Amino acid sequence: MQAKKKVNVNDVIAMKGTEKISVLTAYDYSTSLICDRAGVDILLVGDSAGMVVLGYQSTMPVGMPEMAMFCGAVARGAKRAMIVGDMPFGSYQPNTSVAVENAVQLIKAGCDAVKLEGGSEIIGTIKAIVDAGIPVMGHIGLKPQTSSLWEGYKLQGRTTVSAMKLVDDAKALEKARVFSIVLEMIASEVAEAITRRVSVPTIGIGSGAGCDGQVLVLHDMLGIYEDIRPKFVKRYAELSKSIFDAVSSYAREIKTGKFPEESNTFHLGPEELDKFRKVKKI
Repeated sequence: MQAKKKVNVNDVIAMKGTEKISVLTAYDYSTSLICDRAGVDILLVGDSAGMVVLGYQSTMPVGMPEMAMFCGAVARGAKRAMIVGDMPFGSYQPNTSVAVENAVQLIKAGCDAVKLEGGSEIIGTIKAIVDAGIPVMGHIGLKPQTSSLWEGYKLQGRTTVSAMKLVDDAKALEKARVFSIVLEMIASEVAEAITRRVSVPTIGIGSGAGCDGQVLVLHDMLGIYEDIRPKFVKRYAELSKSIFDAVSSYAREIKTGKFPEESNTFHLGPEELDKFRKVKKI
């Protein structure tokens, strides 16, 4: 059977207005294999790994070494899906040279593109990365890396002034040549207006159905991560309970001697078993 073609930047851009774009986070080899086979278009190696995998209270502590490790693992698993790596907090804020250097690291780790949070204030950085030949996915609205420092995790674009600022930011990102823009927790009417006004695809998360695509954190939609339950997440499974029940059964069967069973056991052949039993020292 012929292998499916790798999704690239031009493919994603061409999907705007013709086909909805499916995006999920992925952080390891095993889950990236599954998501890739399931037909997800883009795997986002998000710095949300800091929370759902590493146990941090926010994405703030995540650094380049962790992101490069996660990106490499996902890249080794996914063959069709486009892989986008989050640039963590501190990896692009100091100056454009640092930003380009860190973006190159994620590409070398296996990513096809990188994602930065911010609007007009980081246009110069985005241009520098794009000029270096690296595709960039934009991200406006709620910005998890810094929102907690300002107003917390709140809906964005709730007033005309803030809504127009988001529209202006999206247009600035488009001009800076991003190939897509994540719209996080933006009022749906505003997100739909942005989607109509830019030529590149928008990827919504908590921003309504009017976007060109949608992204969720894998651990949220599978019901694995229980610490936070955002309103915008649809649970497609409740794996936390299933995993708990399975692990509990495993521990109980070890205690009662039910596991391992005969079907889980290997044996010596008759001749070797006879020789082994005749060894005096055993």
